[in-house]
Amino acid sequence: MIGRGGSRLGGVLGILGSLLMVLAGILLLPLLVVALDGAWGDGSIAAAFAIPAGISMAAGIALRSLFGSATPSVSQAMLVCALAWFVLSAFGAVPFVLATGADFVDAYFETVSGFTTTGITMFTGLDGMPRSILFWRALTQWVGGLGILTFFLAITAQVPGAHRLYRAETHKVESGRPIPGMAHTVRFLWLLYGAFTTAVVLGLQLSGLSLFDSVCHAFTAVATGGFSPYDASIGHYVAVGLPHYRAVEYILIGGMLLGGTSFMVHYKVIRGRPGSLFRGLEMRLWWSLIIGLTGVVLLERFLSGSFGAFERELRTCLFQVVSILTTTGFATRDIGSPFFGTVARLMFLVMMVVGGCTGSTGGGIKVLRVGVLGKLAGRELRRLVIPRRALSRAIVDGKLLSPAEAYRTSALFFAWVVLLLVGGSVTAFLSDHGALSSFSGMCSALGNIGPCYIPAPEMGALHPGVKLLYVVGMVAGRLEILPVLLLFSRRAWRG
Repeated sequence: MIGRGGSRLGGVLGILGSLLMVLAGILLLPLLVVALDGAWGDGSIAAAFAIPAGISMAAGIALRSLFGSATPSVSQAMLVCALAWFVLSAFGAVPFVLATGADFVDAYFETVSGFTTTGITMFTGLDGMPRSILFWRALTQWVGGLGILTFFLAITAQVPGAHRLYRAETHKVESGRPIPGMAHTVRFLWLLYGAFTTAVVLGLQLSGLSLFDSVCHAFTAVATGGFSPYDASIGHYVAVGLPHYRAVEYILIGGMLLGGTSFMVHYKVIRGRPGSLFRGLEMRLWWSLIIGLTGVVLLERFLSGSFGAFERELRTCLFQVVSILTTTGFATRDIGSPFFGTVARLMFLVMMVVGGCTGSTGGGIKVLRVGVLGKLAGRELRRLVIPRRALSRAIVDGKLLSPAEAYRTSALFFAWVVLLLVGGSVTAFLSDHGALSSFSGMCSALGNIGPCYIPAPEMGALHPGVKLLYVVGMVAGRLEILPVLLLFSRRAWRG
């Protein structure tokens, strides 16, 4: 086999082949919806999934046969991680092309947006699309919620160098593993993830949603992705007069919080430590942000003079704050509508950058890192009034913050700022959108959030260069930049 003991490219392609074989199985799952809908008579719908599944399986077998499955090095694992999100999305885009007639760039964008749980959509007219396609959109987000490689490791018994693949995709999480052993950790995470999803499905069904709507929205709520089968998102249920639409919104708030909160915290709660929900720098800041930002948006509504019933106003503001801060992107109101004032719109941009907790399905810089940056800023202020010899390193949750972690957090934040500026500038240069809209577009992509101040119907009209830049931004945001930058390193690819 070419890959054994050979070049790094061979090792990367061998593992990529295994991932393509798994993707082939995932691509067949929407056929269950085709069968339930009795749509077998329309062979084009079934073929839209069967054809890319067959191609993905054939390509996977060919790569495995040629390059084997050697144990990857650390840099190889990171290359696999970054390359997989781009390559698998290309295969996953084919159903959109065959079933909807979308051009490949838009279909590819939609698939990357799904797998990265970003939720920016190129499509309109969702209400009239085949249900199998809508299910595929939701499924991409559910699989991508905990990560493509993590899903692969969960269903594969023995994988050479599995621990390196796991760390390549979850290198951003420094909170440790909930239980000893990588294999046990991955399976526990998916078991918990599945349990949360099932609970949301049942809650939504009890609130009056159909099984299909319940599954699609549960998939994308716990994954903090935000794809909905309707153009109006969650606002659809108010429009059609669903009697228990309030219950639907509250259940989805709960589902989004489950996904946006660290799974390490969930594990501690399950083990009988409910106080973990409110202990530590990140969790204290997490709840403070949710309560404080909801209060700010609600106060601006009150001062606007158009304040309605308190429960409705509170529910609407809380839903949107949780949706944006967890980087889900569901909407009961368009964040660019007059319902939200200038302060709320600025706060939404801040939330896009902050994102969810470490070890969650949420995107963004992460709440813990914002807390760490605050600690570092406080330490620099203390340097002005305390003798240098008496000044110690910043302390986070009772532990000294290591210089390496401080440097990494600062570097990541700097990279975020640079990419936001580049993306915003390119968007403004290649479109007629203003500064705020252009900046929010890249902010949405990099933060894996979805909503922005570019109206959804206008997303499809963006320049192809902007769309591809957002594709890179979505994957970079999902993997926290480093693995994507490694793709452009010649040294990383050398054998």
